[in-house]
Amino acid sequence: MAMFVHVTSAANAPRIRRSGIRAASYGQGGAHGVYCFPVLPSYTLTHQWLRELARFGSRGGLVAVHVRLDDAQHVLVGRYTDRMREAQAAVSAAEAVRRIAALEDPRGWEVFVPRAIRPREVHRIRTAPQVAGWRYLPDAHGVRPCTCLGCRVRSGYGARRLRERLPHPLDGPPPPTRVLLARVAAAGDPGDPVALREALHWFGMRRRGPLAQLGRLAAHPDPAVREELVWAVARWSTPGVTELLDGLADDPHPDVREAVEVMKEARASQ
Repeated sequence: MAMFVHVTSAANAPRIRRSGIRAASYGQGGAHGVYCFPVLPSYTLTHQWLRELARFGSRGGLVAVHVRLDDAQHVLVGRYTDRMREAQAAVSAAEAVRRIAALEDPRGWEVFVPRAIRPREVHRIRTAPQVAGWRYLPDAHGVRPCTCLGCRVRSGYGARRLRERLPHPLDGPPPPTRVLLARVAAAGDPGDPVALREALHWFGMRRRGPLAQLGRLAAHPDPAVREELVWAVARWSTPGVTELLDGLADDPHPDVREAVEVMKEARASQ
């Protein structure tokens, strides 16, 4: 029997004792299952994901759930980056333990069980120190953090101060609304496409915006400006966004119509 550890919120412990671990996580290829890591001789490596998972908050702290799986259980194993590239290997649980234990540096590796964990497979649940492991990525300590839109964690601890201290040239923090509106006005009528697209890029980082002042850009002669308008306002909670998107859904340019379709699907799934 292969032994793994699954890190979760302490609030889930009573339910896990009764019913096991739900297959609530998404893995490679959209599969539902449970993430875990083999129990190794090194306590630090076994619990390496603790600090990273603690960044996203938990009720009552985190606990380590030890589970026993049949050696022949089908799992996926690889680094967390392999998951994005659909490159994690499908192996048995015993082989996953062997591969990770043989690595010189297993930090960042994970095992994905493509099903729920049954109650009888839960070996024990215990509290775990919240200081073990790495944050952001292995060897991140001492590396200048990236504040680009793809790397930063929204609403994370100290996120706003970090963006203000290390502003990214393309990803913010965005200039104030009054400054952006001044740039839109200075672009002229119908307006310089480059200046308008840059201003709309920054508007797209906001949750609400001046739709009344920007709505005229839906008739701009440059389709790239109309497409950027879709990306900028589609996630706003400002009244009138749906009507603006409905109007651009029949835009003569295919790129604009495609942008509207993509963003409407994203809004419907939220």
